[in-house]
Amino acid sequence: MMSEVVVYQQVIAPLGGSLGWSALAAAIPLLVLFLLLGVFRIRAWLASLIGLLVAFVIAVLVDGMPVPAAADAAAEGAAYGLYPILWIVINAIWIYHLTVESGHFDVLRRAFARISADKRVQGIIIAFSFGALLEALAGFGAPVAICAVMLVAIGMKPLKAGAVALIADTAPVAFGAVGIPITTLAQVSGLPVDDLAAMTGRQVPILAVFVPLVMLVVLDGRRGLREAWPAGLVAGVTFAVAQFLVASYGPVQLVDIVASLVSAASVLLLLRVWQPAGTPDDGQDGGRVPAGARLVPEGPGAASRPAGPTLTGGDSGGQVLLAFVPYLIVIVLFVLSVIPVLKAVLSAPTVTFAWPGLDIRTPTGAPVSLTMFKFDWLIASGTVLLIAGLLTGAVLRISPLRLVRAYGHTLYQLRGAGVTVMAVLGLAYVMNLSGQTATLGLFLAGAGSLYALFAPLLGWFGTAVTGSDTSSNSLFGALQASAGHSTGISPILLAAGNTSGGVLGKMISPQSLAIGAAAVGLAGREGELLRRVLVPTVLFVAAMCLLVYLQSTPVLSWMVVR
Repeated sequence: MMSEVVVYQQVIAPLGGSLGWSALAAAIPLLVLFLLLGVFRIRAWLASLIGLLVAFVIAVLVDGMPVPAAADAAAEGAAYGLYPILWIVINAIWIYHLTVESGHFDVLRRAFARISADKRVQGIIIAFSFGALLEALAGFGAPVAICAVMLVAIGMKPLKAGAVALIADTAPVAFGAVGIPITTLAQVSGLPVDDLAAMTGRQVPILAVFVPLVMLVVLDGRRGLREAWPAGLVAGVTFAVAQFLVASYGPVQLVDIVASLVSAASVLLLLRVWQPAGTPDDGQDGGRVPAGARLVPEGPGAASRPAGPTLTGGDSGGQVLLAFVPYLIVIVLFVLSVIPVLKAVLSAPTVTFAWPGLDIRTPTGAPVSLTMFKFDWLIASGTVLLIAGLLTGAVLRISPLRLVRAYGHTLYQLRGAGVTVMAVLGLAYVMNLSGQTATLGLFLAGAGSLYALFAPLLGWFGTAVTGSDTSSNSLFGALQASAGHSTGISPILLAAGNTSGGVLGKMISPQSLAIGAAAVGLAGREGELLRRVLVPTVLFVAAMCLLVYLQSTPVLSWMVVR
């Protein structure tokens, strides 16, 4: 027999009625998590579990949340981390593994290398345009690892390749992994997903214009910017325009997919009528991948995986087309899934239910919508990617046994990330449902209209520590919305500012730095990579803070989604 559900009503100032002391107590779980990750450098999965435990204790002892309710809140958050977030990531990384298994990823790399002899242009196409497509489909570090190795393979110095890949993986992050950061932000904040996507689409695209230009400076200094700026400008502007349009009027799942393809196609068209002057100082090393660099981390059974077909540098048109097929399949399936008639059919089996054991009320007595769980298994982005993976296997003629082995390898590779994601979401749900987030939001609202200046900084800090814009949105999305309601600033603006600032923390997060260094064989030299990207992240986040602040004032308020 199920136990009786206990109604829990949140209290804004549980510690003696003092908002300041209550906010300090509410901040303890986040402080513990950030200290464990950033100072003591404890593994992310363990730090996240400890942070969850601390949030649980604070919820019970300080906020007065019943133990069963706190446990159910953590369980709901972990379930949301498993589905839909990990369901997307697992299947997306699996598709990538299939291209490596079949040998077609090497064909793809050589195809990019033949587009232009100029390493600066290759860097933009591979790290920015193609990297954005990888971020759109997989995210969670995949673009940095894959693009960094590709850049080394075309002759770029490892340290430079790692830095370029990190800087490039910024503009597409807000809509990465088929929109998971935005959908997660909507889930935890209770704000409409379409409005959040549109508002983010009025912030991040401005960043996208400048990212390729900064990449040129990193690639070849001022000379790179002077000689190759047309490629950088075309890549950035076309990406920004496409990202803005799809974010404003299209499905969130396709924002970065469309933007990346438009950007790549635009640069290819430009190269038909223009070529950069001069010879870049790219420090070629013969295209040798350094010892220790790996496209795919090892896992059980890795040694026994059969090698894909040997494909030479003189790839035929058919081989190149097959190398692009997995991504074309993904695009086609997502386009089909948003056609109204098909969307209605696929949405029919969706089940929405109240999470068992949770009846949470706001301080005013209104029910909290976060306790509703939606299981849209057929139309889910992860399911679409699973079908795309099966079709990819059929087209690339990968045997069922190898498909299963690749899937098992993917699960093994993501075991630590899986625990981290589920623990971070569990922590976020405990904080949100216990009222800790509302307490922090009300306290921070004391900054008044100046709060908008710091909203992106909070997202930047969250991603820098956790390594994930999705995790940053999970932790701070509800806080930003709460602060907006308290200050009179648009909650949609502040919540979008969180994810827009968060994309800029990606390049300096320990997780991203470790992935970038390991990918190019520089494990242990993460500090050198950090120094290469520190100035860009500081300049970009300062500009984003200013933009969001101006959007909260009459100067740029016309840009805010109403």
